[in-house]
Amino acid sequence: MDKLTHMDESGRPRMVDITGKPDTRREAVAKGTISMQATTLDLIKKGKSAKGDVLAVAQLAGIMAAKQTPNLIPLCHPVLIGDIKIEFNTDEKSSTVEITTTVESVGKTGVEMEALTATAITALTIYDMCKAVDRGMKIENIRLIKKSGGKSGTITLE
Repeated sequence: MDKLTHMDESGRPRMVDITGKPDTRREAVAKGTISMQATTLDLIKKGKSAKGDVLAVAQLAGIMAAKQTPNLIPLCHPVLIGDIKIEFNTDEKSSTVEITTTVESVGKTGVEMEALTATAITALTIYDMCKAVDRGMKIENIRLIKKSGGKSGTITLE
């Protein structure tokens, strides 16, 4: 592919026409990390944050964000999301929370942007809930690790 699909012949933005595409099962998996002080991670794991259960709130925010993706990113198609899973892996050694988001759908277009958006908003919510005790947190390495469905089939990036 040597041209941008969201631009017409004159370089103007356009929504890609998907009306002729068949419905297929689609899945996208995205990951990202947020690093923090060890004491902050300990507060999260023990559920001792003044704002409540950080991971539960962040998980809900990520799910809500995935559903709002076409309202946030102008040329994304609204898709019927069948399932969203947001999982956390805490690592005491590196003082990080790894976020893994899986979005599934049956439709004419993929759900990569929904998975990436959910991962980003999940990380931002963790930041928001913990910034009073740790302003040095870093959100890093948000990326697509796998997608499947459609004409391109399965693409595994990690």
